[in-house]
Amino acid sequence: MRTDLAVIGAGPAGLAAALAAARRGIRVALVDAAPRPGGQYFRQPAPGLGTEGAVPRHGRRTWTRLRDALAESAVDVRPEHHVWCVERESGGLTVHALLGPEQRESVDVRADAVLLATGGYETVLPFPGWTLPGVVTAGGAQAMLKGGLVTPGRTAVVAGTGPLLLPVATGLAAAGVRVAALVESTDPARLPRHARALAGKLPEAAGYAARLLRHRVPVLTRHTVVRAHGEDRLTGVTVAALDAGGRVRPGTERLLPCDALAVGHGMLPHTDLAETLGCRLDGHAVAVDAEQRTDVPGVWAAGEATGIGGAALALAEGHIAGRSVAARLRGTAPDPHDWAPAARIRARERTAAAALHALHGPPAHWGDGVPDDTVLCRCEEVTAGAVREALTLGAGDTRTVKLLTRAGMGWCQGRMCAPGVAALTGCPPTPSRRPFARPVPLGVLAARHDRPTPHDRPHPRSEEGPS
Repeated sequence: MRTDLAVIGAGPAGLAAALAAARRGIRVALVDAAPRPGGQYFRQPAPGLGTEGAVPRHGRRTWTRLRDALAESAVDVRPEHHVWCVERESGGLTVHALLGPEQRESVDVRADAVLLATGGYETVLPFPGWTLPGVVTAGGAQAMLKGGLVTPGRTAVVAGTGPLLLPVATGLAAAGVRVAALVESTDPARLPRHARALAGKLPEAAGYAARLLRHRVPVLTRHTVVRAHGEDRLTGVTVAALDAGGRVRPGTERLLPCDALAVGHGMLPHTDLAETLGCRLDGHAVAVDAEQRTDVPGVWAAGEATGIGGAALALAEGHIAGRSVAARLRGTAPDPHDWAPAARIRARERTAAAALHALHGPPAHWGDGVPDDTVLCRCEEVTAGAVREALTLGAGDTRTVKLLTRAGMGWCQGRMCAPGVAALTGCPPTPSRRPFARPVPLGVLAARHDRPTPHDRPHPRSEEGPS
């Protein structure tokens, strides 16, 4: 199919961008891997659970407004499209996607412009026992609750660092799970230095605090998970207090019996598609200008892909990007005054996001307590000891560690283990620049190779022989 704008990702940023562009006469295709729009933040229960039409708990009013506007718009919504590559071709860009749950058939969406609203993914710093059944990421527990109406267990510990832990702990408690503790490694004494930047977040934080108190959830600040216990599945976790330098304080360990552990140490932007296109990165995020344009012509980015900042920031960035695309495709320079309110929200939320990032860093000496037999790369079963040995052999970056140990060469392509490997080795993460953003069946690639192009087709007289 051919369209003016292909938006990849139907979370807050993608929805805002698609609607803003469509309202200004731009043909928009909204491509997303999920069965329904909404992304992780507005995730709804899966079809067939008897909850059709249900409104997500988070941002009810905002979601209702977006959902109704999308239904009334001319946006071409394309669910269950798993994008594996975006290519620049003469005349525009081509989005390649695999269809449906089985992902064995590919489809192309050709567009004059592409907006990357690919979101982010969680990071988990490994510890002994983190591969046990019953241990899930914090976002994974939230997805189970929102999308499947199920919980990871009856008694849970929520641990790690970052603002995501609050909605996960309160959501599990509201669903009837006994939350044995919320374990946060951040020192609350650091909060006052960021109070001004986070002033707008205080009412939301107070609401979560009230819910934790109502459900009698103990909060252990400046603590971390030391070990998860169990044979066939999780039976408990040991947590310990941290000193001012981020090291475990001897003698503070305590065992918390539980059958579920939801753990997370922040998030990173999804940049696979942006890197494939050659977009410049700013640290871990896609670099954009004031219009949300990347340095690649015809490519915009918004939301968590440009930096982790939450739904309000994603909505503002998406709105600005959609209006910018609409103007640029019409051949006019956009007027920033047209999106001034969204720009003010963007500036405020970016300031808050930077403060949260500075506040919620993982323990500085996390790697000191990771034994050599702890698995870092689950796909390839690479241990911390093997990674440390690679350093003794001269590895000075994560790519060399990968070549020496195979850490990051498995199915997830390092999405789970790369942050842990980088943190353990002290090496900065190396950009991936993978040709594909997800595994692609060989049959799909072979079919594309065998498809004749105009230059491949024989001339009408070529099979007739000499005249």
